[in-house]
Amino acid sequence: MTLEHNSRARQLEAQFGDPFDPANPLGFHRALEADERGELLADGERLLGDWGCNEEFIPRSLGGQWGDTDELVRRLRPVFRRDGALGLGYGVTSLMAAVNVWAAGAPAQQRRLRDDLRAGHKVAVAFHELSHGNDFLRNETRARPAGDRMLLNGTKEVINNVERARSLVLFARTATGNGARDHSVFWLRKDEVAPGSLRYLQRYATAGMRGCWLGGVSFTDCALPADSLVGAVGSGAETALRAFQLTRTALPGMALGLADTALHVVSRFATERRLYGQSVSDIPHARDTLATAFTDLLVMDCLTTTAARLLHLAPRHASATAAAVKYLVPLMLEQSLYQLSLLLGARFYIREGPHAVFGKIYRDAPVLSLGHAGGTACLLTIVPQLPLLARRAWQAAQPPAALFDQDAPLPGLDFQQLSVSGGGSDVLAASLLAEAEQPSGHPEVDALVDALAAELHTLRQQCSALPAAERGPGAGPGTFALAERYTVLLAAAACLGVWRRHRGRPGSGPLGDTQWIHAALTRLAMRIGLSDGLLPPEASEGLFTELTRRVNTSLSCCLDASPIFH
Repeated sequence: MTLEHNSRARQLEAQFGDPFDPANPLGFHRALEADERGELLADGERLLGDWGCNEEFIPRSLGGQWGDTDELVRRLRPVFRRDGALGLGYGVTSLMAAVNVWAAGAPAQQRRLRDDLRAGHKVAVAFHELSHGNDFLRNETRARPAGDRMLLNGTKEVINNVERARSLVLFARTATGNGARDHSVFWLRKDEVAPGSLRYLQRYATAGMRGCWLGGVSFTDCALPADSLVGAVGSGAETALRAFQLTRTALPGMALGLADTALHVVSRFATERRLYGQSVSDIPHARDTLATAFTDLLVMDCLTTTAARLLHLAPRHASATAAAVKYLVPLMLEQSLYQLSLLLGARFYIREGPHAVFGKIYRDAPVLSLGHAGGTACLLTIVPQLPLLARRAWQAAQPPAALFDQDAPLPGLDFQQLSVSGGGSDVLAASLLAEAEQPSGHPEVDALVDALAAELHTLRQQCSALPAAERGPGAGPGTFALAERYTVLLAAAACLGVWRRHRGRPGSGPLGDTQWIHAALTRLAMRIGLSDGLLPPEASEGLFTELTRRVNTSLSCCLDASPIFH
């Protein structure tokens, strides 16, 4: 990271302080109290406002702080380490809405939205309709011409910050069919519509993210301002799918702050809790569970960081990778939290005390993971691309040098280059095949790399033969399984690339260590039936030792091992 942005992230960590300190007004106990009331932590919102959180969602080309997307992810993780609801409820919803305007809006719209965000206002993303879920092309909210304006009629439901936001980014039908050109995106300032044409619905109660205000809004002949259309009429689906690539990458990356805190909480518990005359952390199974969760967190961070950098290096070819992140990372996160919950035992169910924040993380993670698109919707982004990728892209090739190097400068993010389809290019998957052609000298690692590369070759044969009927929502379970396997292979390629980059570098810690990559590939190979997923004993012990060091010295368990909780 640049010195400026590294300093900004550390400043936020310092201002939040130690969340385990009962005297800290921004600590876990206050976040839990707010959660019980169904509110966001007010002091946290004030802190983020003073810090200028909304500046993070404004591209540097418009004078904001958003430059490298992997930096954006790391700078927001301190918020999610403390309270996922605060991260989502204060501002990340605004990011999810704003990217549509950055991707397709007119310069005047972009400047106006920038000014709104800079003034501390929120913007909500009003896409969802309960009766249609993630099938946006069947949404019923309609905008029809009426003179020089459009009249909006319909209902949007389960919209975060719909009442608190000053403006809404809307997805509405502008034609009668269900095709890709029958919907449009609008940016609506609520204070510019006639009274009574916009009506709020009740708040929805949720199992997690209870502090977030999820409501609904109904429109009745709501006259949209003439300048509210984002992009061209009928370009709504394309705009949304292009914008999704940014949020599908960034939001899971930020959510890893939840896993980071969960590891710290459970590791502390395992050290303090006595069982059978010893601490829980002395029990081999508990040590292995913690080491495995640590390994999985590093795997998830490798994939999200690499995908974020790919947005800059190959924006026209990032669609499938972004969807893979949004599918695989939430799945791994929830599975990892479940395994950690078993170590807490009865403490997992108690909603007070020093370990209660784990229960909140466990409840919040699925809500945050779902966002605007669940796992099936992400696989549906990948499935149609598989045959073209198989024919054109899955050949051994070296990736851009900066893809796996967090210290390497990136070109600016070109929103206009984002594409709905990857165009038959896949630099990350191709790098996996290139890895298989350059043995590491470690037989166990090389055997796993060869097995994963062989799996990609098999996938290429199977995907090349997919019939037309298997390339859309009507695809069978077998085709969806191919897409799932593809996401795992991308994660393996990301881990190998990060390992190669750190190998032999002073101060690289476990990331350049053979034990870590052996463990990471073992975990990923398990997901496609190539291993049992059990960490090699030496790797398990080494990773547990590293995890303990980080927890004892208040360092992040993510790739950067940055100081946290001070």
